[in-house]
Amino acid sequence: MKAHLVADEKRKWWTLGAVAFGLFMIMLDNTVVNVALPAIEESLNLKIEALEWVVAGYALTFGALMLTGGKLADLLGRRRIFVAGLVIFTLSSLGCGLSTSATMLIAARVVQGVGAAMMNPATLSIIAVTFPPKERGTAIGIWAGVSALALAIGPLVGGVITEHINWNWIFFINVPVGVIAIIAAYLFIDESRDTSHEQKPDIPGLIASSLGLFALSYALIEANTYGWTSSRILVAFAVAAIALVGFVVLEAKQRLPMLDLSLFRNRTFAGANATMLFVALAMFGVFFYVSLFMQQILGFSPTSAGAAFLPMTVLIIVIAPQAGRLSDRLGARGLAGSGMVLLAISLFLFSRLDENSTFWSLLPAMLAGGFGMAITMTPTTAAAMSAVARDKAGVGSAVLNSMRQVGGSLGIAIMGAIVASQSTSWLRAGHPQKEAFLHGLHDSLLVASGIALVGAVVAVSTVRKPRHHGHPGEAEAPPAVVAD
Repeated sequence: MKAHLVADEKRKWWTLGAVAFGLFMIMLDNTVVNVALPAIEESLNLKIEALEWVVAGYALTFGALMLTGGKLADLLGRRRIFVAGLVIFTLSSLGCGLSTSATMLIAARVVQGVGAAMMNPATLSIIAVTFPPKERGTAIGIWAGVSALALAIGPLVGGVITEHINWNWIFFINVPVGVIAIIAAYLFIDESRDTSHEQKPDIPGLIASSLGLFALSYALIEANTYGWTSSRILVAFAVAAIALVGFVVLEAKQRLPMLDLSLFRNRTFAGANATMLFVALAMFGVFFYVSLFMQQILGFSPTSAGAAFLPMTVLIIVIAPQAGRLSDRLGARGLAGSGMVLLAISLFLFSRLDENSTFWSLLPAMLAGGFGMAITMTPTTAAAMSAVARDKAGVGSAVLNSMRQVGGSLGIAIMGAIVASQSTSWLRAGHPQKEAFLHGLHDSLLVASGIALVGAVVAVSTVRKPRHHGHPGEAEAPPAVVAD
């Protein structure tokens, strides 16, 4: 019996390792692409709107389909969906690397988002059913640390590859990583699914949410090209509003909804998701535009631009696991609120940069941003997952990650709309292109800083310390594990 318990204890950490390996690939892809954007822009002769779609198309598909991915993981098996997502992501990465036009690259990035949407919710739900509540914060902290490690080396690896080989190879590196991750999944992850009641995919909800999010992103990204008052943009905003309202109505009336709105009756779950949304709204556009700023305004090489992000991401690696452990003892509210304030400070510092800035000018903003993200995202994730019953872990993690990805795609679109609008106004007034771009960038960063402050208020007023004992479906119910 003792030997069996020791084996189970070891296996759960191997399970975490296998899950983290697949997660590593997703997160590496995010940061590798940002640093390579100027090279992709030049190679494929892209406009800024097309560049935004390269990033936002992936994030949007990722976010829009993640609820369905979580539902399918609970229904068909978490390992099965995780592996299926790995296969799709790996093959579409190959397609990205082979792209010779904007259309091909954006299409392949959209398919990558499908694979990521299947993988990501499964990673957190596998952790939730594998680790007991008292260890979950630690496990999620390690999960977040692995994400941060990929984020940390992604810019540098992407910069080196882009500068010394070719941007296509930033996608090709996913292929061997994906193959190894698939093998590890079958070796170390036990199959599990939600067996509590009847399950089925929510097709009407998927269509409504996807249409609404795409229309909203399209309107924000393309508004500067066609005009904010053009019929095309106004129709897109109208379609977005109708589809998203329709999605909420559908989910409220569906017998088996994709998004269980009852989850949001839990104040901590609702608050943690709102906090994650504000983090993504504030920060995703920053990675996109600061990468462009460093290379196109400051003249950094791709490698130097990638290295400049290291202070931020290394801080996340070091602090995120500790923040997870600390949230187990103290709760997430104070950590998340403080982290959002630090993010606001970081964004304000970024808004003070100009064409004479150096790496040392960037450093304070990078440090504040890294520390802020570390003490916000891990405790927020742990609080949200602890507020969900274990048999709803797939959907719960999907909702949380959807908030991050949808917030990220909208953050890029909103920041891009501000940059484009202000830059155009300054260009028409006769200012040089660099000065016009910087003015638009500064305004967008100040708006992002305000968003982060709103997120701090939301975190402090809603997130509460999770109760590990007596929570329905948590401490008492064993994970639903089935032989496959």
